[in-house]
Amino acid sequence: MTDLRSGLGEAVSAAFASIGLPAEWGRVAASDRPDLADFQCNGAMAAGKAGKGNPRQIAQQAADRLIGHPLVAGVEVAGPGFINLRVSQAALTERMNRLAADARSGASRVKAPRRVIVDYGGPNVAKEMHVGHLRASIIGEAVKRLFRFRGDEVKGDAHFGDWGFQMGLLIVACGDEDSEISALIESADPDPAGEAILDRVSLADLDRLYPAAAAKAKTDDTYRDRARRATAELQAGKPGYQLLWRHFARVTREALARDFHALGIDFDLWRGESDVDPLIEPMVGDLADKHLLIDDAGARIVRVAKNDDRRGVPPLLVVSSEGSAMYGTTDLATILDRKELFDPELALYVVDQRQADHFETVFRAAYLAGYAAPGSLEHIGFGTMNGPDGKPFKTRTGGVLKLRDLIDMVTEKARERLHAADLGAELPAEEFEATALKVGVATLKFADLINFRGTSYVFDLDRFSSFEGKTGPYLLYQAVRVKSLLRKAAEGGASGGQIRIAEPAERDLALALDDFDRVLIEAYERRAPNLVADHAYRLAQIFSRFYAGCPVLAAPNEATRASRLAIAKLTLDQLELALDLLGIATPERM
Repeated sequence: MTDLRSGLGEAVSAAFASIGLPAEWGRVAASDRPDLADFQCNGAMAAGKAGKGNPRQIAQQAADRLIGHPLVAGVEVAGPGFINLRVSQAALTERMNRLAADARSGASRVKAPRRVIVDYGGPNVAKEMHVGHLRASIIGEAVKRLFRFRGDEVKGDAHFGDWGFQMGLLIVACGDEDSEISALIESADPDPAGEAILDRVSLADLDRLYPAAAAKAKTDDTYRDRARRATAELQAGKPGYQLLWRHFARVTREALARDFHALGIDFDLWRGESDVDPLIEPMVGDLADKHLLIDDAGARIVRVAKNDDRRGVPPLLVVSSEGSAMYGTTDLATILDRKELFDPELALYVVDQRQADHFETVFRAAYLAGYAAPGSLEHIGFGTMNGPDGKPFKTRTGGVLKLRDLIDMVTEKARERLHAADLGAELPAEEFEATALKVGVATLKFADLINFRGTSYVFDLDRFSSFEGKTGPYLLYQAVRVKSLLRKAAEGGASGGQIRIAEPAERDLALALDDFDRVLIEAYERRAPNLVADHAYRLAQIFSRFYAGCPVLAAPNEATRASRLAIAKLTLDQLELALDLLGIATPERM
Protein backbone atom coordinates (compact mmCIF):
# COMPACT_ATOMS: atom_id res chain seq x y z
CA MET A 1 0.00 0.00 0.00
CA THR A 2 1.94 3.02 -1.29
CA ASP A 3 1.60 6.34 0.50
CA LEU A 4 0.87 9.49 -1.43
CA ARG A 5 4.36 10.92 -1.02
CA SER A 6 5.90 7.77 -2.48
CA GLY A 7 3.41 7.74 -5.33
CA LEU A 8 4.13 11.36 -6.17
CA GLY A 9 7.87 10.68 -5.89
CA GLU A 10 7.58 7.92 -8.49
CA ALA A 11 5.63 10.23 -10.79
CA VAL A 12 8.10 13.12 -10.50
CA SER A 13 11.08 10.76 -10.87
CA ALA A 14 9.56 9.44 -14.08
CA ALA A 15 9.09 13.04 -15.28
CA PHE A 16 12.78 13.81 -14.64
CA ALA A 17 13.86 10.61 -16.38
CA SER A 18 11.71 11.50 -19.39
CA ILE A 19 13.69 14.69 -19.94
CA GLY A 20 17.01 12.87 -19.66
CA LEU A 21 17.85 13.64 -16.03
CA PRO A 22 18.58 11.25 -13.10
CA ALA A 23 15.35 9.89 -11.62
CA GLU A 24 16.66 10.38 -8.06
CA TRP A 25 16.35 14.13 -8.54
CA GLY A 26 12.60 13.61 -8.48
CA ARG A 27 12.54 13.07 -4.71
CA VAL A 28 9.45 14.60 -3.10
CA ALA A 29 9.22 16.09 0.40
CA ALA A 30 6.50 17.76 2.46
CA SER A 31 6.08 21.36 1.38
CA ASP A 32 7.86 24.11 3.30
CA ARG A 33 4.77 26.21 2.55
CA PRO A 34 1.72 24.03 3.23
CA ASP A 35 -0.46 27.04 2.45
CA LEU A 36 0.76 26.83 -1.16
CA ALA A 37 1.26 23.11 -1.75
CA ASP A 38 1.13 19.67 -0.16
CA PHE A 39 4.53 18.52 -1.43
CA GLN A 40 7.52 19.94 -3.25
CA CYS A 41 10.46 18.76 -5.36
CA ASN A 42 13.75 20.64 -5.41
CA GLY A 43 15.46 18.40 -7.97
CA ALA A 44 15.65 21.10 -10.64
CA MET A 45 17.94 23.06 -8.32
CA ALA A 46 20.29 20.08 -8.16
CA ALA A 47 20.16 19.81 -11.96
CA GLY A 48 21.12 23.48 -12.26
CA LYS A 49 24.08 23.04 -9.91
CA ALA A 50 25.19 20.05 -12.00
CA GLY A 51 25.22 22.27 -15.09
CA LYS A 52 22.23 20.61 -16.77
CA GLY A 53 20.53 23.88 -17.62
CA ASN A 54 18.36 26.62 -16.16
CA PRO A 55 16.66 25.24 -13.00
CA ARG A 56 13.36 26.99 -13.62
CA GLN A 57 13.18 25.74 -17.21
CA ILE A 58 14.02 22.21 -16.08
CA ALA A 59 11.36 22.43 -13.38
CA GLN A 60 8.78 23.60 -15.93
CA GLN A 61 9.63 20.75 -18.30
CA ALA A 62 9.12 18.21 -15.49
CA ALA A 63 5.96 19.94 -14.28
CA ASP A 64 4.42 19.86 -17.77
CA ARG A 65 4.73 16.07 -17.77
CA LEU A 66 2.78 15.83 -14.49
CA ILE A 67 -0.32 17.61 -15.75
CA GLY A 68 -3.23 15.19 -15.79
CA HIS A 69 -1.58 12.62 -13.51
CA PRO A 70 -4.28 11.02 -11.30
CA LEU A 71 -2.41 11.92 -8.08
CA VAL A 72 -1.94 15.55 -9.04
CA ALA A 73 -4.59 18.25 -8.69
CA GLY A 74 -2.17 21.07 -9.34
CA VAL A 75 1.48 21.57 -10.20
CA GLU A 76 3.34 24.85 -10.49
CA VAL A 77 6.90 26.10 -10.59
CA ALA A 78 7.85 28.65 -7.93
CA GLY A 79 10.91 30.78 -7.31
CA PRO A 80 14.12 29.71 -9.01
CA GLY A 81 12.87 26.19 -9.76
CA PHE A 82 10.79 24.61 -6.98
CA ILE A 83 8.04 22.25 -8.15
CA ASN A 84 4.95 22.60 -5.94
CA LEU A 85 2.44 19.75 -5.95
CA ARG A 86 -1.11 19.49 -4.69
CA VAL A 87 -2.68 16.05 -4.27
CA SER A 88 -5.97 15.39 -6.00
CA GLN A 89 -9.13 15.04 -3.95
CA ALA A 90 -9.81 11.67 -5.59
CA ALA A 91 -6.38 10.34 -4.59
CA LEU A 92 -6.81 11.51 -0.99
CA THR A 93 -10.28 9.95 -0.82
CA GLU A 94 -9.10 6.61 -2.21
CA ARG A 95 -6.08 6.54 0.10
CA MET A 96 -8.14 7.24 3.24
CA ASN A 97 -10.63 4.49 2.43
CA ARG A 98 -7.76 2.05 1.94
CA LEU A 99 -6.23 3.07 5.27
CA ALA A 100 -9.59 2.73 7.03
CA ALA A 101 -9.81 -0.89 5.83
CA ASP A 102 -6.27 -1.68 6.98
CA ALA A 103 -5.74 -2.84 10.57
CA ARG A 104 -2.17 -1.49 10.41
CA SER A 105 -3.29 1.96 9.28
CA GLY A 106 -1.06 1.80 6.23
CA ALA A 107 2.09 0.72 8.06
CA SER A 108 4.33 -1.49 5.93
CA ARG A 109 6.54 -4.37 7.04
CA VAL A 110 10.23 -4.87 6.38
CA LYS A 111 10.92 -6.88 3.24
CA ALA A 112 13.53 -9.07 4.93
CA PRO A 113 12.64 -9.71 8.59
CA ARG A 114 15.56 -10.32 10.96
CA ARG A 115 16.07 -11.93 14.32
CA VAL A 116 16.78 -9.05 16.70
CA ILE A 117 17.81 -8.87 20.35
CA VAL A 118 17.11 -5.64 22.22
CA ASP A 119 19.21 -5.42 25.39
CA TYR A 120 17.67 -2.85 27.74
CA GLY A 121 16.68 -2.18 31.33
CA GLY A 122 19.88 -3.45 32.93
CA PRO A 123 18.50 -4.08 36.45
CA ASN A 124 20.70 -5.55 39.17
CA VAL A 125 19.98 -8.20 41.78
CA ALA A 126 19.39 -6.88 45.29
CA LYS A 127 18.79 -3.32 44.14
CA GLU A 128 15.51 -1.54 43.60
CA MET A 129 15.40 0.22 40.27
CA HIS A 130 16.00 3.93 40.40
CA VAL A 131 15.37 6.76 37.97
CA GLY A 132 18.69 6.05 36.26
CA HIS A 133 17.17 2.85 34.81
CA LEU A 134 14.19 4.71 33.42
CA ARG A 135 15.46 5.90 30.05
CA ALA A 136 16.97 2.53 29.14
CA SER A 137 13.65 0.86 29.97
CA ILE A 138 11.37 3.34 28.19
CA ILE A 139 13.48 3.72 25.05
CA GLY A 140 14.31 0.03 24.85
CA GLU A 141 10.66 -0.99 25.09
CA ALA A 142 9.71 1.45 22.33
CA VAL A 143 12.53 0.23 20.07
CA LYS A 144 11.51 -3.39 20.69
CA ARG A 145 7.86 -2.66 19.87
CA LEU A 146 8.77 -0.68 16.74
CA PHE A 147 11.02 -3.41 15.36
CA ARG A 148 8.46 -6.10 16.17
CA PHE A 149 5.63 -4.11 14.56
CA ARG A 150 7.62 -3.69 11.38
CA GLY A 151 7.96 -7.46 11.13
CA ASP A 152 11.23 -8.48 12.77
CA GLU A 153 11.38 -11.40 15.20
CA VAL A 154 12.40 -9.59 18.38
CA LYS A 155 13.43 -10.67 21.88
CA GLY A 156 13.74 -8.14 24.67
CA ASP A 157 16.39 -9.08 27.23
CA ALA A 158 16.64 -7.38 30.64
CA HIS A 159 20.32 -8.42 30.94
CA PHE A 160 20.04 -9.08 34.66
CA GLY A 161 23.06 -8.12 36.79
CA ASP A 162 23.16 -11.16 39.10
CA TRP A 163 26.81 -12.15 39.45
CA GLY A 164 30.11 -10.88 40.74
CA PHE A 165 31.55 -9.30 43.87
CA GLN A 166 28.28 -7.65 44.94
CA MET A 167 26.82 -11.11 45.52
CA GLY A 168 29.67 -11.99 47.85
CA LEU A 169 29.13 -8.77 49.77
CA LEU A 170 25.47 -9.59 50.28
CA ILE A 171 26.11 -13.17 51.32
CA VAL A 172 28.48 -11.97 54.04
CA ALA A 173 26.13 -9.16 55.12
CA CYS A 174 23.11 -11.47 55.40
CA GLY A 175 25.05 -14.09 57.35
CA ASP A 176 26.43 -11.48 59.76
CA GLU A 177 22.98 -10.06 60.42
CA ASP A 178 21.12 -13.36 60.99
CA SER A 179 22.80 -16.31 62.71
CA GLU A 180 20.18 -18.81 61.45
CA ILE A 181 20.80 -17.74 57.86
CA SER A 182 24.54 -18.04 58.50
CA ALA A 183 24.13 -21.58 59.82
CA LEU A 184 22.00 -22.58 56.84
CA ILE A 185 24.25 -21.24 54.12
CA GLU A 186 27.49 -22.43 55.72
CA SER A 187 26.18 -26.00 55.96
CA ALA A 188 27.74 -28.46 53.54
CA ASP A 189 24.28 -29.93 52.92
CA PRO A 190 21.65 -27.28 53.70
CA ASP A 191 18.22 -28.55 54.72
CA PRO A 192 15.70 -27.59 51.97
CA ALA A 193 13.13 -27.03 54.71
CA GLY A 194 15.36 -24.26 55.95
CA GLU A 195 14.69 -22.21 52.83
CA ALA A 196 11.75 -20.62 54.67
CA ILE A 197 14.31 -18.81 56.81
CA LEU A 198 15.46 -16.95 53.71
CA ASP A 199 12.02 -15.37 53.29
CA ARG A 200 13.03 -13.06 56.12
CA VAL A 201 15.29 -11.30 53.60
CA SER A 202 13.27 -8.87 51.49
CA LEU A 203 14.38 -6.62 48.64
CA ALA A 204 14.22 -3.71 51.07
CA ASP A 205 16.67 -5.57 53.31
CA LEU A 206 19.03 -6.16 50.40
CA ASP A 207 18.73 -2.54 49.33
CA ARG A 208 19.67 -1.55 52.89
CA LEU A 209 22.48 -4.07 53.35
CA TYR A 210 24.33 -3.61 50.08
CA PRO A 211 25.43 0.06 50.40
CA ALA A 212 26.64 -0.54 53.95
CA ALA A 213 28.53 -3.69 52.94
CA ALA A 214 30.11 -1.98 49.93
CA ALA A 215 31.23 0.94 52.08
CA LYS A 216 32.68 -1.37 54.72
CA ALA A 217 34.63 -3.34 52.13
CA LYS A 218 36.42 -0.16 51.09
CA THR A 219 37.83 0.46 54.55
CA ASP A 220 37.98 -3.00 56.11
CA ASP A 221 40.41 -5.34 54.31
CA THR A 222 39.31 -8.34 56.34
CA TYR A 223 35.66 -7.78 55.41
CA ARG A 224 36.59 -7.26 51.75
CA ASP A 225 38.56 -10.51 51.69
CA ARG A 226 35.64 -12.39 53.24
CA ALA A 227 33.36 -11.06 50.50
CA ARG A 228 35.85 -12.06 47.84
CA ARG A 229 36.04 -15.59 49.24
CA ALA A 230 32.24 -15.75 49.38
CA THR A 231 32.09 -14.67 45.72
CA ALA A 232 34.57 -17.35 44.70
CA GLU A 233 32.75 -20.05 46.72
CA LEU A 234 29.41 -19.01 45.24
CA GLN A 235 30.80 -19.26 41.72
CA ALA A 236 32.40 -22.60 42.60
CA GLY A 237 28.92 -23.91 43.49
CA LYS A 238 28.79 -23.91 47.31
CA PRO A 239 25.21 -25.19 48.00
CA GLY A 240 24.25 -22.79 50.79
CA TYR A 241 25.55 -19.76 48.96
CA GLN A 242 23.77 -20.85 45.78
CA LEU A 243 20.56 -21.23 47.80
CA LEU A 244 20.80 -17.69 49.16
CA TRP A 245 21.83 -16.28 45.79
CA ARG A 246 18.77 -17.80 44.11
CA HIS A 247 16.63 -16.15 46.80
CA PHE A 248 18.26 -12.79 46.03
CA ALA A 249 17.46 -13.23 42.34
CA ARG A 250 13.87 -14.33 42.94
CA VAL A 251 12.78 -11.50 45.26
CA THR A 252 14.53 -8.94 43.08
CA ARG A 253 13.00 -10.17 39.85
CA GLU A 254 9.49 -10.26 41.34
CA ALA A 255 9.76 -6.62 42.41
CA LEU A 256 11.37 -5.54 39.15
CA ALA A 257 8.80 -7.33 37.01
CA ARG A 258 6.03 -5.59 38.99
CA ASP A 259 7.54 -2.13 38.50
CA PHE A 260 8.39 -2.75 34.86
CA HIS A 261 4.87 -4.02 34.16
CA ALA A 262 3.35 -0.94 35.78
CA LEU A 263 5.25 1.05 33.15
CA GLY A 264 4.03 -1.16 30.32
CA ILE A 265 7.45 -2.79 29.99
CA ASP A 266 7.84 -6.56 29.72
CA PHE A 267 10.80 -8.75 28.80
CA ASP A 268 10.98 -11.97 26.84
CA LEU A 269 14.26 -12.94 28.47
CA TRP A 270 15.70 -12.43 31.95
CA ARG A 271 19.15 -13.72 31.14
CA GLY A 272 21.72 -12.85 33.77
CA GLU A 273 25.47 -12.55 33.97
CA SER A 274 25.42 -15.88 35.82
CA ASP A 275 24.03 -17.59 32.70
CA VAL A 276 27.20 -16.86 30.76
CA ASP A 277 29.69 -17.65 33.51
CA PRO A 278 30.21 -21.26 32.27
CA LEU A 279 31.08 -19.87 28.83
CA ILE A 280 33.91 -17.64 29.99
CA GLU A 281 36.67 -20.22 30.54
CA PRO A 282 36.23 -21.94 27.15
CA MET A 283 35.87 -18.52 25.49
CA VAL A 284 39.18 -17.35 26.96
CA GLY A 285 40.75 -20.55 25.61
CA ASP A 286 39.25 -19.89 22.18
CA LEU A 287 40.59 -16.33 22.12
CA ALA A 288 44.02 -17.69 23.00
CA ASP A 289 43.81 -20.35 20.26
CA LYS A 290 42.97 -17.59 17.75
CA HIS A 291 46.05 -15.65 18.89
CA LEU A 292 43.89 -12.70 19.92
CA LEU A 293 44.75 -12.86 23.63
CA ILE A 294 47.86 -10.92 24.58
CA ASP A 295 49.70 -10.87 27.92
CA ASP A 296 49.99 -7.33 29.23
CA ALA A 297 51.52 -6.55 32.65
CA GLY A 298 50.05 -9.71 34.13
CA ALA A 299 46.63 -9.17 32.54
CA ARG A 300 45.31 -10.67 29.30
CA ILE A 301 43.83 -8.38 26.68
CA VAL A 302 42.51 -8.26 23.11
CA ARG A 303 43.82 -5.33 21.08
CA VAL A 304 41.05 -3.83 18.93
CA ALA A 305 42.59 -0.55 17.69
CA LYS A 306 42.82 -0.02 13.93
CA ASN A 307 45.45 1.83 11.95
CA ASP A 308 42.93 4.35 10.66
CA ASP A 309 41.36 5.17 14.07
CA ARG A 310 41.14 8.91 14.60
CA ARG A 311 41.26 8.44 18.34
CA GLY A 312 42.58 5.77 20.62
CA VAL A 313 40.36 2.75 21.23
CA PRO A 314 41.46 0.85 24.35
CA PRO A 315 41.95 -2.93 24.32
CA LEU A 316 39.41 -5.29 25.84
CA LEU A 317 40.60 -6.43 29.27
CA VAL A 318 39.58 -10.09 29.32
CA VAL A 319 41.43 -11.40 32.41
CA SER A 320 42.71 -9.07 35.13
CA SER A 321 46.18 -9.36 36.67
CA GLU A 322 44.43 -11.09 39.61
CA GLY A 323 42.97 -13.70 37.28
CA SER A 324 39.37 -12.40 37.34
CA ALA A 325 37.02 -12.13 34.36
CA MET A 326 36.04 -8.52 33.77
CA TYR A 327 32.86 -6.64 32.86
CA GLY A 328 33.76 -6.66 29.17
CA THR A 329 34.51 -10.39 29.36
CA THR A 330 30.96 -11.04 30.50
CA ASP A 331 29.58 -8.86 27.69
CA LEU A 332 31.64 -10.80 25.15
CA ALA A 333 30.40 -14.10 26.57
CA THR A 334 26.82 -12.74 26.42
CA ILE A 335 27.23 -12.31 22.66
CA LEU A 336 28.16 -16.01 22.44
CA ASP A 337 25.25 -16.99 24.69
CA ARG A 338 22.77 -15.11 22.52
CA LYS A 339 24.21 -16.65 19.39
CA GLU A 340 23.61 -20.09 20.83
CA LEU A 341 20.16 -19.20 22.20
CA PHE A 342 18.65 -17.13 19.38
CA ASP A 343 21.34 -16.50 16.74
CA PRO A 344 20.34 -12.83 16.30
CA GLU A 345 21.18 -11.03 13.08
CA LEU A 346 21.14 -7.73 14.95
CA ALA A 347 21.67 -6.90 18.63
CA LEU A 348 20.72 -3.45 19.89
CA TYR A 349 22.15 -2.33 23.24
CA VAL A 350 20.02 0.43 24.77
CA VAL A 351 22.49 1.77 27.30
CA ASP A 352 23.63 5.19 28.54
CA GLN A 353 25.64 7.13 25.96
CA ARG A 354 28.55 7.28 28.41
CA GLN A 355 29.14 3.57 27.74
CA ALA A 356 29.83 4.16 24.03
CA ASP A 357 33.58 3.54 24.25
CA HIS A 358 33.07 0.34 26.23
CA PHE A 359 30.71 -1.10 23.63
CA GLU A 360 32.96 -0.04 20.76
CA THR A 361 35.74 -2.12 22.34
CA VAL A 362 33.52 -5.15 23.05
CA PHE A 363 31.96 -5.11 19.57
CA ARG A 364 35.33 -4.92 17.85
CA ALA A 365 36.58 -7.85 19.91
CA ALA A 366 33.47 -9.87 18.97
CA TYR A 367 34.01 -9.16 15.28
CA LEU A 368 37.72 -10.10 15.48
CA ALA A 369 36.85 -13.37 17.22
CA GLY A 370 34.09 -14.21 14.75
CA TYR A 371 31.42 -14.20 17.44
CA ALA A 372 29.22 -11.77 15.50
CA ALA A 373 28.99 -10.54 11.92
CA PRO A 374 30.51 -7.06 11.41
CA GLY A 375 27.85 -4.40 11.90
CA SER A 376 25.43 -6.71 13.72
CA LEU A 377 26.06 -5.17 17.15
CA GLU A 378 24.81 -1.65 17.77
CA HIS A 379 24.86 0.65 20.78
CA ILE A 380 21.70 2.77 21.09
CA GLY A 381 22.92 5.49 23.43
CA PHE A 382 20.88 8.06 25.31
CA GLY A 383 21.37 11.14 27.48
CA THR A 384 20.25 11.79 31.05
CA MET A 385 16.88 12.65 32.57
CA ASN A 386 17.41 15.80 34.63
CA GLY A 387 15.35 17.73 37.16
CA PRO A 388 14.24 21.37 36.71
CA ASP A 389 17.63 22.42 38.12
CA GLY A 390 19.32 20.80 35.12
CA LYS A 391 20.97 18.10 37.25
CA PRO A 392 20.16 14.35 37.32
CA PHE A 393 16.65 13.86 38.72
CA LYS A 394 16.64 13.24 42.49
CA THR A 395 14.34 13.25 45.51
CA ARG A 396 13.55 16.51 47.30
CA THR A 397 16.16 15.61 49.89
CA GLY A 398 18.78 15.07 47.19
CA GLY A 399 18.81 11.26 47.22
CA VAL A 400 18.47 8.87 44.30
CA LEU A 401 14.81 8.54 43.38
CA LYS A 402 13.51 4.96 43.35
CA LEU A 403 11.55 4.04 40.25
CA ARG A 404 8.62 2.82 42.37
CA ASP A 405 8.50 6.21 44.09
CA LEU A 406 8.57 7.96 40.72
CA ILE A 407 5.65 5.85 39.48
CA ASP A 408 3.72 6.75 42.63
CA MET A 409 4.62 10.42 42.17
CA VAL A 410 3.35 10.68 38.58
CA THR A 411 0.21 8.69 39.43
CA GLU A 412 -0.61 11.02 42.33
CA LYS A 413 -0.08 14.03 40.07
CA ALA A 414 -2.40 12.41 37.51
CA ARG A 415 -5.10 12.06 40.17
CA GLU A 416 -4.75 15.75 41.00
CA ARG A 417 -4.92 16.75 37.33
CA LEU A 418 -7.97 14.58 36.66
CA HIS A 419 -9.81 16.10 39.61
CA ALA A 420 -8.76 19.65 38.68
CA ALA A 421 -9.98 19.17 35.10
CA ASP A 422 -13.22 17.62 36.38
CA LEU A 423 -12.38 14.39 34.58
CA GLY A 424 -13.09 10.89 35.78
CA ALA A 425 -15.55 12.03 38.47
CA GLU A 426 -18.18 9.54 37.27
CA LEU A 427 -15.81 6.60 36.98
CA PRO A 428 -15.93 3.76 39.52
CA ALA A 429 -13.04 3.96 41.96
CA GLU A 430 -11.17 1.03 40.41
CA GLU A 431 -11.46 2.43 36.89
CA PHE A 432 -10.41 5.88 38.11
CA GLU A 433 -7.25 4.43 39.66
CA ALA A 434 -6.44 2.50 36.49
CA THR A 435 -6.96 5.67 34.46
CA ALA A 436 -4.75 7.71 36.80
CA LEU A 437 -1.96 5.15 36.39
CA LYS A 438 -2.28 5.31 32.59
CA VAL A 439 -2.17 9.11 32.68
CA GLY A 440 0.85 9.00 35.00
CA VAL A 441 2.73 6.53 32.81
CA ALA A 442 1.87 8.60 29.72
CA THR A 443 3.27 11.65 31.52
CA LEU A 444 6.53 9.86 32.22
CA LYS A 445 7.00 8.08 28.91
CA PHE A 446 5.97 10.83 26.52
CA ALA A 447 8.16 13.36 28.33
CA ASP A 448 11.09 11.07 27.55
CA LEU A 449 10.18 9.81 24.09
CA ILE A 450 9.31 13.17 22.55
CA ASN A 451 13.05 13.92 22.73
CA PHE A 452 15.65 12.34 20.49
CA ARG A 453 17.24 9.63 22.63
CA GLY A 454 20.76 11.04 22.28
CA THR A 455 19.88 14.26 24.07
CA SER A 456 19.43 14.93 27.78
CA TYR A 457 16.18 16.52 28.88
CA VAL A 458 14.55 18.19 31.85
CA PHE A 459 11.63 16.35 33.43
CA ASP A 460 9.23 18.95 34.82
CA LEU A 461 6.34 17.08 36.41
CA ASP A 462 3.99 20.06 36.44
CA ARG A 463 4.58 20.77 32.76
CA PHE A 464 4.45 17.21 31.45
CA SER A 465 1.36 16.23 33.47
CA SER A 466 -0.75 18.97 31.89
CA PHE A 467 -3.70 18.11 29.65
CA GLU A 468 -2.56 20.90 27.32
CA GLY A 469 0.56 21.18 25.20
CA LYS A 470 3.00 18.55 24.00
CA THR A 471 2.31 15.99 26.72
CA GLY A 472 1.19 12.40 27.18
CA PRO A 473 -2.00 13.38 29.06
CA TYR A 474 -2.99 15.68 26.16
CA LEU A 475 -2.75 12.75 23.74
CA LEU A 476 -4.77 10.48 26.01
CA TYR A 477 -7.42 13.17 26.33
CA GLN A 478 -7.65 13.50 22.55
CA ALA A 479 -7.96 9.73 22.13
CA VAL A 480 -10.69 9.53 24.79
CA ARG A 481 -12.45 12.46 23.13
CA VAL A 482 -12.69 10.52 19.85
CA LYS A 483 -13.89 7.42 21.71
CA SER A 484 -16.62 9.50 23.32
CA LEU A 485 -17.64 10.89 19.92
CA LEU A 486 -17.90 7.40 18.43
CA ARG A 487 -19.93 6.14 21.40
CA LYS A 488 -22.39 9.02 21.06
CA ALA A 489 -22.71 8.31 17.34
CA ALA A 490 -23.40 4.63 17.97
CA GLU A 491 -25.98 5.46 20.64
CA GLY A 492 -27.74 7.67 18.07
CA GLY A 493 -27.67 4.96 15.43
CA ALA A 494 -24.97 6.64 13.31
CA SER A 495 -21.92 4.84 11.93
CA GLY A 496 -18.99 5.43 9.64
CA GLY A 497 -19.13 4.93 5.90
CA GLN A 498 -17.17 5.85 2.80
CA ILE A 499 -14.68 8.63 3.40
CA ARG A 500 -14.89 11.66 1.13
CA ILE A 501 -12.23 14.34 1.43
CA ALA A 502 -13.50 17.81 0.62
CA GLU A 503 -12.87 20.48 3.27
CA PRO A 504 -9.37 21.94 3.91
CA ALA A 505 -9.34 20.55 7.48
CA GLU A 506 -10.18 17.10 6.09
CA ARG A 507 -7.31 17.40 3.60
CA ASP A 508 -4.87 18.32 6.35
CA LEU A 509 -5.97 15.35 8.45
CA ALA A 510 -5.78 12.98 5.49
CA LEU A 511 -2.23 14.08 4.67
CA ALA A 512 -1.16 13.55 8.29
CA LEU A 513 -2.70 10.07 8.35
CA ASP A 514 -1.00 9.22 5.07
CA ASP A 515 2.41 10.08 6.60
CA PHE A 516 2.33 7.29 9.20
CA ASP A 517 4.25 4.68 7.24
CA ARG A 518 7.04 7.11 6.28
CA VAL A 519 7.41 8.09 9.95
CA LEU A 520 7.66 4.47 11.08
CA ILE A 521 10.24 3.63 8.42
CA GLU A 522 12.42 6.59 9.42
CA ALA A 523 12.00 5.87 13.15
CA TYR A 524 13.01 2.26 12.50
CA GLU A 525 16.06 3.16 10.44
CA ARG A 526 17.26 5.83 12.88
CA ARG A 527 16.24 3.90 16.03
CA ALA A 528 14.36 7.05 16.97
CA PRO A 529 11.00 6.56 18.76
CA ASN A 530 10.73 10.36 19.14
CA LEU A 531 9.57 10.50 15.50
CA VAL A 532 6.58 8.31 16.39
CA ALA A 533 5.86 10.51 19.44
CA ASP A 534 6.01 13.62 17.29
CA HIS A 535 3.65 12.08 14.73
CA ALA A 536 1.14 11.19 17.45
CA TYR A 537 1.18 14.76 18.76
CA ARG A 538 0.88 16.29 15.29
CA LEU A 539 -2.00 13.94 14.43
CA ALA A 540 -3.86 14.86 17.64
CA GLN A 541 -3.40 18.57 16.94
CA ILE A 542 -4.63 18.32 13.36
CA PHE A 543 -7.61 16.21 14.43
CA SER A 544 -8.51 18.87 16.99
CA ARG A 545 -8.61 21.49 14.21
CA PHE A 546 -10.66 19.13 12.04
CA TYR A 547 -13.10 18.53 14.90
CA ALA A 548 -13.51 22.27 15.45
CA GLY A 549 -13.97 23.10 11.77
CA CYS A 550 -15.91 20.11 10.47
CA PRO A 551 -19.02 19.18 12.50
CA VAL A 552 -19.30 15.43 12.79
CA LEU A 553 -22.56 14.48 14.50
CA ALA A 554 -24.10 17.75 13.27
CA ALA A 555 -22.80 17.30 9.72
CA PRO A 556 -25.03 18.78 6.96
CA ASN A 557 -26.07 15.36 5.62
CA GLU A 558 -25.85 11.66 6.39
CA ALA A 559 -23.09 10.91 3.86
CA THR A 560 -20.85 13.65 5.27
CA ARG A 561 -21.51 12.48 8.82
CA ALA A 562 -20.65 8.88 7.89
CA SER A 563 -17.46 10.06 6.18
CA ARG A 564 -16.34 12.15 9.14
CA LEU A 565 -17.11 9.38 11.61
CA ALA A 566 -14.99 7.03 9.52
CA ILE A 567 -12.05 9.41 9.40
CA ALA A 568 -12.42 10.00 13.17
CA LYS A 569 -12.25 6.23 13.71
CA LEU A 570 -9.21 6.00 11.44
CA THR A 571 -7.52 8.79 13.40
CA LEU A 572 -8.21 7.01 16.69
CA ASP A 573 -6.87 3.71 15.37
CA GLN A 574 -3.67 5.31 14.13
CA LEU A 575 -3.21 7.40 17.26
CA GLU A 576 -3.62 4.33 19.49
CA LEU A 577 -1.23 2.37 17.29
CA ALA A 578 1.40 5.09 17.61
CA LEU A 579 0.92 5.33 21.36
CA ASP A 580 1.10 1.57 21.75
CA LEU A 581 4.44 1.58 19.91
CA LEU A 582 5.61 4.01 22.59
CA GLY A 583 4.30 1.69 25.31
CA ILE A 584 1.45 4.04 26.24
CA ALA A 585 -2.05 2.62 26.83
CA THR A 586 -5.17 4.74 26.40
CA PRO A 587 -8.15 4.59 28.80
CA GLU A 588 -11.69 4.22 27.52
CA ARG A 589 -13.05 7.16 29.49
CA MET A 590 -11.93 10.16 31.48
